[in-house]
Amino acid sequence: MNDDRRAFLNDLLSSATPSGYEAPGQRVWIDRVSEYADEIRTDSYGNAVAVSEGDGPAVAVAGHADQIGFLVREIDDDGHVHVGRVGGIDKTVTRGQQVTIHAADGPVPGVIGQTAIHVRADDDEDPGEEAIADHHVDIGAPDGETARELVTVGDPITVDGAVTDLQGTRVAGPGMDNRTGMWVAAETFRNAAQADVDATVYAVSTVQEEVGLHGAEMVGFDLDLDAVVVVDVAHALDYPDAPSDRASDVRLGDGPVVTRGNANHPALADSLRETAEAEGISVQLQSSPTTTGTDTNAFFTARGGVPSVYLGLPNRYMHTPVEVIDTDDMTAAVTLLEAFVAGASERAPFSVPI
Repeated sequence: MNDDRRAFLNDLLSSATPSGYEAPGQRVWIDRVSEYADEIRTDSYGNAVAVSEGDGPAVAVAGHADQIGFLVREIDDDGHVHVGRVGGIDKTVTRGQQVTIHAADGPVPGVIGQTAIHVRADDDEDPGEEAIADHHVDIGAPDGETARELVTVGDPITVDGAVTDLQGTRVAGPGMDNRTGMWVAAETFRNAAQADVDATVYAVSTVQEEVGLHGAEMVGFDLDLDAVVVVDVAHALDYPDAPSDRASDVRLGDGPVVTRGNANHPALADSLRETAEAEGISVQLQSSPTTTGTDTNAFFTARGGVPSVYLGLPNRYMHTPVEVIDTDDMTAAVTLLEAFVAGASERAPFSVPI
């Protein structure tokens, strides 16, 4: 990944975008794609769409902008901030973390309290028994009056964490889910627009995926598309204590992941695989027997059925502050999708023969 692309990824990762409060990340994303777009659209809830007009089929590449986090639920008289979860926040890794409350007058730093091991009861060692509702954020306020002057019920909270370069092309940090997918959608769009492909290309950055795929439901209703590729993270279980009963061969650095089954349109999935083979791009496969858990499951039922497929980016330790990705998987996904979009006119319409 070159310096310009990495700077864009870093800008996305440094923007706070908990579900329902995605505007900072959407602004970064729009600034990246606007130079190459014939049109930029946003809607009432903050979904963002870039359009490059062509004469061929309408193809969208989509990633969601939102991340997991918390909301301020209550501020007690002692100045402690009690929280509620936003999305699938992992209660086993949240205690003892530094956080930021994104208040109206600016960010307020805090920490999620954790009772010291010296004074915990012996039967209080399993963090899995704790509920998010039992968490509190300590902002250092001496009392409730002081705390309420700084933060308000409903303010979003994100867990802090540094973006850390590991060995080679691997990077760790919070929010890779799904800044990586936003990144791929934007970079694919930029390349396709510069190449003046025949298709009409849409880049989409949706809101509120983590709390119910709501943004994709809105966009899927609004846009008249011939195909959608949803780019989101996929579980890479290639580490020592990964659960053995979760069947997955996905490995970090072995390329993007084409998903088969359920919402994933078979002709579209086959087209991605054929494009990858023709371009010499390594891809992996994963199955989706029931639901993808991604925006794919919102797009594919829109407008009576839109051919959709989920392209995964391998990710270790998902929904923790130390998600690990390989930037080579991201750049390979862009190369694959640019070639797919360029050949969409020859492959469309995508349909199941009966």
